[in-house]
Amino acid sequence: MSSIGGYFELELGRTEEFHPKAIKLNAGRNALEYILLAKLYKKIYMPYFTCDVLLEPIRKLHINVEFYFIDEQFEPLFDFNMVKKNECFLYTNYFGLHTRNVTKLTSKCPNLIIDNAQSFYSKAIEGIDTFYSPRKFFGIPDGAYLYTNQKLNKTLEVDTSFERFEHLLRRIDESAEGGYSFFSKNDKLLNNNPIKQMSQLTNRLLCSIDYYDISQKRKENFNYLHQALSHHNKIKWQIEKEETPMVYPFYSEKENLRTTLINNKIYIAQYWTSVIELVKKNTIEYNYSVNLFHLPIDQRVTKLELDKIIKIIES
Repeated sequence: MSSIGGYFELELGRTEEFHPKAIKLNAGRNALEYILLAKLYKKIYMPYFTCDVLLEPIRKLHINVEFYFIDEQFEPLFDFNMVKKNECFLYTNYFGLHTRNVTKLTSKCPNLIIDNAQSFYSKAIEGIDTFYSPRKFFGIPDGAYLYTNQKLNKTLEVDTSFERFEHLLRRIDESAEGGYSFFSKNDKLLNNNPIKQMSQLTNRLLCSIDYYDISQKRKENFNYLHQALSHHNKIKWQIEKEETPMVYPFYSEKENLRTTLINNKIYIAQYWTSVIELVKKNTIEYNYSVNLFHLPIDQRVTKLELDKIIKIIES
């Protein structure tokens, strides 16, 4: 029975979620675990160049894993005839900029799983297992969306999120620096959690977002940086009309660029540093892990701040 009256909860708006028909879970890695459990896969092929937290459910379920390389266009270097009936193939939609690669794979790769953690706005393709991690795009503590045609035959407990909010609140009340240790702590809290339903709090937050406005802002910021920096960028990006990017990936071998950006309070994630321990120095994966700078283009970033980024890179 729900309570009537009394003190107020956090005031949140009510709009429609962007993925209302998806299964709502508590974390992206658990969405992958859900697929592996539901479809009884015994082996997974996954890229070297991807997030190592995805290994968590693979280890938990004792599933065999084999890694594959990608080319300069982020396409798999792989013989898809290798994928057997009880095996699956994971592809990461890098930075939300590889709709074309995803489309190609759907016609030639059996048992395909699309990791859209970096591509929240990409629509799931009918019949293709696809999962999303919305906290990569919005200020929420956890949560995931999953599209699959095979449901788990068990009732999942509903997660709670109220203890994972301190980094979000401190960033507003204090600063990014003041909340960073709590952000790191929250990341650790998400490790080795069982599959649960998305918390009511996270779900309410996801029903309070102006998705269209955020998408437009990200596209504008991406195009602004691209226009200014494309001649410096060793990777030539082409954004599709339906794509909403997570970052502007800038490839540069300029010495100390990462340190210079951070010293100027321009915080850029270095994704998947564990990759450099798995591959040789002359591989694309190694170079992308070391020399790709994921410049912020999210909904908070102003044109003045983008100009600051451009100035530092061009200096």
